[in-house]
Amino acid sequence: MTALLTILHVIICLVLVAAVLLQSGKAADLAGAFGGAGSATAFGPRGTASIMARITTVSAVLFMITSIGLSLISTPEKKSRMAGADAGKPPAAQTQEKSSPGPTQPVPKPSEPVKK
Repeated sequence: MTALLTILHVIICLVLVAAVLLQSGKAADLAGAFGGAGSATAFGPRGTASIMARITTVSAVLFMITSIGLSLISTPEKKSRMAGADAGKPPAAQTQEKSSPGPTQPVPKPSEPVKK
């Protein structure tokens, strides 16, 4: 499942890059820079969206969806997906969960002499 989603994500990335690079800029000519007809409105002339603009929009939305899907799939199930879920635990408890318990020596009581 991860491999299929990764391949789809790469294809969508390539389509998005191609669609952005093939578009012409809005009011990118010299007249637009100096107040020509291209800048008569606040954001330039707005016509109907071209096919390249629609392809860019659709591929951008699909890129975001596949990115979220890949991040959810790649998250290990053992860990919590909530940020800061371990924040309430003391640092000693966090390290004990990660390390395996080893042999320990009993702590002597204050009244007993230390044995060597």
